[in-house]
Amino acid sequence: MRSVIRGIGSYLPARILTNEELAKTVDTSDEWIQQRVGIKERHIAAEGEFTSDLGVAAARAALDNAGLAIADIDLIVVATTTPDYTFPSAATLIQMKLGMHHGFAFDIQAVCSGFVYAVTTADTYIKAGLANRVLVIGAETFSRLLDWTDRTTCVLFGDGAGAVIMERAELADGEPERGVLSSALRSDGRHWDKLYVDGGPSTTGTTGVVHMQGPEVFRHAVGKITDVVYQSLEQAGYSVDDLDWFVPHQANKRIIDGAGAKLGLPPEKVVTTVDLHANTSAASVPLALSVAVADGRIKPGDLVMLEAMGGGFTWGAALIRW
Repeated sequence: MRSVIRGIGSYLPARILTNEELAKTVDTSDEWIQQRVGIKERHIAAEGEFTSDLGVAAARAALDNAGLAIADIDLIVVATTTPDYTFPSAATLIQMKLGMHHGFAFDIQAVCSGFVYAVTTADTYIKAGLANRVLVIGAETFSRLLDWTDRTTCVLFGDGAGAVIMERAELADGEPERGVLSSALRSDGRHWDKLYVDGGPSTTGTTGVVHMQGPEVFRHAVGKITDVVYQSLEQAGYSVDDLDWFVPHQANKRIIDGAGAKLGLPPEKVVTTVDLHANTSAASVPLALSVAVADGRIKPGDLVMLEAMGGGFTWGAALIRW
């Protein structure tokens, strides 16, 4: 039995904020941003456009892609750091907005690793017989956690959402391999203050803004990323050479390039979309995945590695036969 990907979809807000526009309000430049992180632009949610709205749009695109209706879904898992409210969860709001009155829904908070955590969670629920079809969404309005006067953070992030539908499939003997093959999840709270938001209901009673020790995050990122990739490959009995595509968290092009180089992957096997939507936290992996599926790079039968690392620190990888 496998959890296979039945459909995929994404959504980006209409407003595009370019590097040139940012340079008018903070001490930065298009050249500096592109050289440091490889970002050209990011999308910003409109006033009154919430994380649940982005998630709903991505979910509808995934349902259309799969040829399914919301009645066919048993569970909604939403990875987000920026829910509409402290509670209820973004997942239950998305459930309501999609007109789903059955099953169950909940959020996962693992920051940028959230989508990989959510895929692994959905796979576990399917294998346990608790759901047959799961709508997995990564959705963020990360722009609302930014200090727009801090050039070290405000240039890095954007808003967006991506979704996949995971479905239980019984594979007959001799049938080609499909679905989620393995995953590896990790966290280490000792590093919490290297990337965090300085607010919360139990501390300040406010939302807070993002703070990041950029060099420290970079120093940890490449090693942690490659460790879980190797672990996931080993669990499934594969090597890096077997991979068709590496779909990493879209945080920083230098980190993406560094991880690809350490793994020995040629650049043409690495999906990079950070230039077009910046770091959208839990939404970045499904957004990149959606682009590569839509343009025909990722095809049925391809071996695809998803990977992400986020505040906490959290990090993880999931290996999928498309």
